[in-house]
Amino acid sequence: MDQIVDFLLRWIHLFAGIIWVGHNYASVIQRPNFRPPGKEDLGDEQSSVYMALLGREHGTFRYAAIVTWLAGVGMLWQRGLLIDAITMKGYLAVIGMGFWLGTLMLANLWFILWPNQKKVLGFIYAPLDERVRCARITFLSSRTNTMLSIPLLFFMAASQHGVALFA
Repeated sequence: MDQIVDFLLRWIHLFAGIIWVGHNYASVIQRPNFRPPGKEDLGDEQSSVYMALLGREHGTFRYAAIVTWLAGVGMLWQRGLLIDAITMKGYLAVIGMGFWLGTLMLANLWFILWPNQKKVLGFIYAPLDERVRCARITFLSSRTNTMLSIPLLFFMAASQHGVALFA
């Protein structure tokens, strides 16, 4: 039974992680010269830039982040490694770094990006100047998560396929 749970958690973690991190990479690749929306974009709720912000994928990737994190924590807990990974004890410091980077990314998404994005989208009222300021914050927050995902993926892979590098 433990092997089945481990197998399911691993695949849930991988699949949800692809959605979460893939959204950030797709954003960078599809729009490398993207600039945060300005007054002209946010002042007109029919503008193509504003309409693109309302895409359904934004909600999907936020929840994929939670599923990814919970499945990762579940795998560590199920294997009896959670506390040692969190405290970065011994060779589990490698996956522990991945854990902390993922936790930081999740916190960035839910406590910085999303509250500001709600203002940009008009879900929470904010004056136009505030919405423009929040658009810049969401842009930087998203790019930060994209950059943090690079070492995150490295530490995740190194925990199984390169731990000797850290011994």
